[in-house]
Amino acid sequence: MIKLRSRGWLLFVASLLLVGLLAPAAIAHPDDGGGDHDDDVHNAEDLSAPLVALDMATEMIVSDGPQAKVTKNLDLRGRGERIGADETTDVWAHNGYAYTGTFNSPCGGEEGAGIWVWDTSNANKVSLVGVIDSPVGSRTNDVKVATMNSGEILVHSNEVCGADGVGGFEVYNVDDPANPVFLAHVQTDDVNIFLQQNFGFTDFGVHNLFLFTQDDKDYVAATVESLFGNFQIFDITDPTSPTLVGFWGAEQSPNAVANGVPAGVDWVNTTDFAGVILPGNAYNNAGFGASANRFLHDITVSADGTHAYLANWDEGLVLLDIRNPASPSLVSIAIDVANGSLDGEVNSHSSWPSEDGSIVVEGEEDFSAWEGTIPPGNLTMDSSFPGDPQIPGTAIATEAGDDFEANQTGNVGSTDGTSVVITSGPLAGNTYPAVELATAAGSPTFGDTGTLTGEFVWIGRGCATSQGDAVLNASDIDPGDIAVVRRGACFFEEKADTAFNAGAAAVVIANNQQSTPWSGLRIWDYSDPANPVLASLFDTTCSASSSPGGPCDPAGTYSVHNVIVETTGNKVKAYVSWYWDGVLVLDVTDPYNPVEVARFLDNSTNGGLPNDFWGIDKIPNDPFIYASDRNGGLYVFKEQGSGSGK
Repeated sequence: MIKLRSRGWLLFVASLLLVGLLAPAAIAHPDDGGGDHDDDVHNAEDLSAPLVALDMATEMIVSDGPQAKVTKNLDLRGRGERIGADETTDVWAHNGYAYTGTFNSPCGGEEGAGIWVWDTSNANKVSLVGVIDSPVGSRTNDVKVATMNSGEILVHSNEVCGADGVGGFEVYNVDDPANPVFLAHVQTDDVNIFLQQNFGFTDFGVHNLFLFTQDDKDYVAATVESLFGNFQIFDITDPTSPTLVGFWGAEQSPNAVANGVPAGVDWVNTTDFAGVILPGNAYNNAGFGASANRFLHDITVSADGTHAYLANWDEGLVLLDIRNPASPSLVSIAIDVANGSLDGEVNSHSSWPSEDGSIVVEGEEDFSAWEGTIPPGNLTMDSSFPGDPQIPGTAIATEAGDDFEANQTGNVGSTDGTSVVITSGPLAGNTYPAVELATAAGSPTFGDTGTLTGEFVWIGRGCATSQGDAVLNASDIDPGDIAVVRRGACFFEEKADTAFNAGAAAVVIANNQQSTPWSGLRIWDYSDPANPVLASLFDTTCSASSSPGGPCDPAGTYSVHNVIVETTGNKVKAYVSWYWDGVLVLDVTDPYNPVEVARFLDNSTNGGLPNDFWGIDKIPNDPFIYASDRNGGLYVFKEQGSGSGK
C-alpha cells in the first residue's frame, strides 16, 4: 500500500480513489577449484532422462520431477548458510562474489540486515565477507552488480520495514567487495508533481533494479512503487549524482487509452485530477483475479542495453525500446488472459530473454491459491483506514468462513492468531488454521494479548464506515468476544475497527475466494518482437494443483518466482527458483515444447526449515548456478550430465 504522509480524513477519502494494492512483497562464476570447468560436465552420467520421460508423458508439460527417483541432478557445490525463516531475498553473482538481500526481519538498523557479500571464488568453500547495512527501517529486497564505466557498481533497493524507513536505492562502488564505498542514496518519487505536492507521493520503495550501459553512459532501471511511472531510468554515469532521465507506466499503454485514459498526457505536469489522474489510477488498479493491478514488478534489460522487458503484473509482459532512455517507446505487450495461466490471472512477475531475444520466459507469481482450504497469507492492517487498529486480527480460509456464516452464533472457543479452536457450539471439535495479520507499529498483536477466549460471532463484512454495513448479530457480542467477518469491499483495518466498536477483542477475517492453482511459466515466441506468440506453459505438479495433498504440503508455497535464461550454442535453457518446488532447469530451445532437465529439492539442508527458493542467477558460459533460499541463504550448484549443454 502506498504510504501517505498524513492520516487526515480528507487524504483518506482521496486515497480510496487514488491508491491500490501494489505487487508484493510483489520478493538471484568463478572456478570451483576442481580444474577445467567442462570436463566433469561432459563426462558425467546424464541424469536428465527420467525427468524428460516424465514431462513428455504428462499433459500440458506439468512436471513430476520431485516424485522421480532422480531429483538431485543439480550438484550442490557450496553454501553460504544463513539459516533463518524468511530472512534472505534475491541473489546476484559477479566476479567471484555473490550478493544476497534481506527480507523484513531483521529490519534495517538491526544486526544482519542488509546485503550479505559472499566470496565464491572457490565454490566449494563459500565464505561471508561482510554485510552492507540497510538504511535504518528499510529492507534490501534486490541487489545488482555490474562492471560500469565508473568501475564495479552495486545498487540495492530499499523498502520500508520499520519506523523511519526510506525508499529509493543505494549506490556503492565494489572494486573491492570486502570494502564497499558508499556513493549515493537516491530518493524515488511519483513522476507526477501534482501528486507529490498535494498527496505526499514521494519517497517510494523500490522493489527491483537492473544495471545497464550504452557506450560511455551508465544507467540503472528501477521498479518504483509509485502510482504513475513505475519504470524509471536513472543516469548513474556519475554514480555520486544519479539523475532521473526517463520513465514509463501502464497508464501510457494503448490498452489504457482504450479504457478511457487520455492519450498524449504530460504525466509529469498534468494537474487534471478528474480527467487524467483518476482514470489513470482506475486503469492501473483494474486487472484480473485476486490481485487486480497493472503495476510494474520486475525489469530485465537486454545485454546491449537497448530494450527493457517489463514484468508489468496484469498489464502483461511489456517490451520497450530504450535506445533513447529519456523517451522509452513501446514495442509490444505480450498478454493472453484466457490461455496464459491455469486460473485466468496474469500476474507478470519476472522475465528473461534468450540471447537473440527470440524466446522470452515469463514467470507468473500468485499467492491467491488454495483459498478454499488454506488461510491467506501476506495480509496487513497498515493504517490506511484513519487511526491504528485497536485489536489483533487473523485470517482463515474460505471454507472455514462458510462454516461460521452457516452457524453464526453460539460457537465458543479460542484463538492465538495461528488457529481458531471451537470447544462448544454447532462447530465444536473443529480447529481451523489461521494466519495473523501484520499490523502497524504499536497496534496490538496476539503476542500482546495472548490467547483470547470467547464466543465467535459472525458480523458480516464489517464495512460499517465506507459501505454502511449493519453489524449482524450485534446483540450476541459480549465484551471480549471475537468477531468473524468476510473479506472484501473495505480495508482490513476498517473491519477491525467495526469489530472493536461492537465490543470484540479480536477479528477473524474469512477469505472470499474459491480454490485456484498456483502459477507457473509462460514461454513466448518473440521471433517477431512486435507480435509475440504464447508458445507454451510450464507448471509443476503442485503449482498446477487446485488443492493440497500428496506431495503438495498445505503449508507450502508453490508459485514460481524468478528466472534466468542462458543461450549456449544452439541450446536455450531457463534456470528457475520455484519456492517450495526447488530450483529447476528447463530446456526451452523449442519454446513450444519445454522440458525439465534438472532439479534440486532437498529439505534436509536448512536445519529443519524447508527449501524456499527466491532468487536465481547464472553468469553466461559459466558452469555455476546461484540460488537464494529464503530460509537457508546462498546455494551454489553445478549442473550434471549432458543435459547441461556444456
